[in-house]
Amino acid sequence: MAETKVLFDCDTGVDDSLALLYLLAKPEVNILGIVSTAGNVPGPQVVENNLAWLELLGRTDIDVFVGSDSPVSAPLITTEETHGPFGVGYAELPTPTRTPADRSGAQAWSDLTREHPGEVVGLVTGPCTNLALALRDDPGILARLRRLVIMGGVFWHPGNTTPTSEWNVAVDPESLWEVLRAYGELDGTGVPLPILCPLDLTETIELTPDHIVRLADAAGSSPAEVLDPQDPDGTRSTASDPVVRATSDAVRFYFEFHRDHDLGYIAHMHDPFAAAVALDPSIVRTRAYPVDVELSGALTRGTTVADVHGAWNRPDTAQIAVATDPVAFFDDLLDSIARLARDRV
Repeated sequence: MAETKVLFDCDTGVDDSLALLYLLAKPEVNILGIVSTAGNVPGPQVVENNLAWLELLGRTDIDVFVGSDSPVSAPLITTEETHGPFGVGYAELPTPTRTPADRSGAQAWSDLTREHPGEVVGLVTGPCTNLALALRDDPGILARLRRLVIMGGVFWHPGNTTPTSEWNVAVDPESLWEVLRAYGELDGTGVPLPILCPLDLTETIELTPDHIVRLADAAGSSPAEVLDPQDPDGTRSTASDPVVRATSDAVRFYFEFHRDHDLGYIAHMHDPFAAAVALDPSIVRTRAYPVDVELSGALTRGTTVADVHGAWNRPDTAQIAVATDPVAFFDDLLDSIARLARDRV
C-alpha cells in the first residue's frame, strides 16, 4: 500500500488521543510530525500528552512541535471538564523521556510541506490556530498540501459549545476564518478544498462500552474489559495490555462526561473519524459550499455558516462531510488499535 504522509495538528484530549493511536496503527502512514495546539487543555499539556502517547507506543522517532499557547486573537478557553484535568481522562501515561522539536508548530506546516510538496495530508483535530499563523507568512502551504481535513464546525445540528458553535471553532473562530478565506482566494487554481468533518456527522459516530470490550478482546488483553454505567466514577481498567488499559481509562472519563450531559454512556469519536477521512476521503459523502465563520455576533460568535443557495455569490471554500457508514468506521478503528496493541507487545 502506498505511503501516506500526515502532518497531525491536535489539541490532545481523549478523542485526539484515539485519533493518534489510529494513525500510529496504520503501517502505510508516515506521521511527519505532530503539532500541539492549545484547546482542550493548555498548550504545554498538549505537548506532554503527545510525547507521552508516543513514549507508550515506543514511537520516539516522531517529532512533536510546540504550537501557539493562545488563539490568534482571543483568550484561550479549555475544557478539562470534558477530557479530564490532563486531557486524557483517567489514563496514566509514562513520563516522556524527550523534549519537543525546536521548530514551532507554524514553522512545521511551512517546512514539511516544502520538503514534501504535493504529498502531505494535513489533519487538524483542534483549533486551526497554527495553520492560520503559518499561512500569514507562507500562503503557499495550501497549494503544497495533498489534502486538508479539519474536524470542526456545525451546520444543521445543535452546537456543543454554544447553541450554534462547535468547540474547535469556538476556541479560535478567527483561525478557521483565515483558513477558509485563503481557500476562497485560490478559487480556480485547482487546489482541492478542505474537508470539514462537522458535529452534524461526528455526533453520529458513537463509541460504546461494547466497542472497548471488543477492542480488548481483539488485542488479546485480559481479564475481560468491563465498562458499566453503574461503575463508580473513576473506576480503572485492569487490562493486562498497557495500550488497552490507557485507552479504556481515557474513554471512561469521556463516557462519564457524555452521561452527565444526558447523552448516554457513549463517547463521540469526532477526531478518530476525521483521521479516517484524512486517510481515505471516499468513506464520506461531501457537499461543497461557500463556508464562513461568524466572528462578532453576541450570540453566534464561532458559528459556521454554509451558503447552500448561493446567496453570497462567493466561491466554494470547503467540502462538508455529510454522510458515512459508522459501522465500517468502527470496524476499522477497533481492528487498527487492537493490532497496534498486539504489535507493541
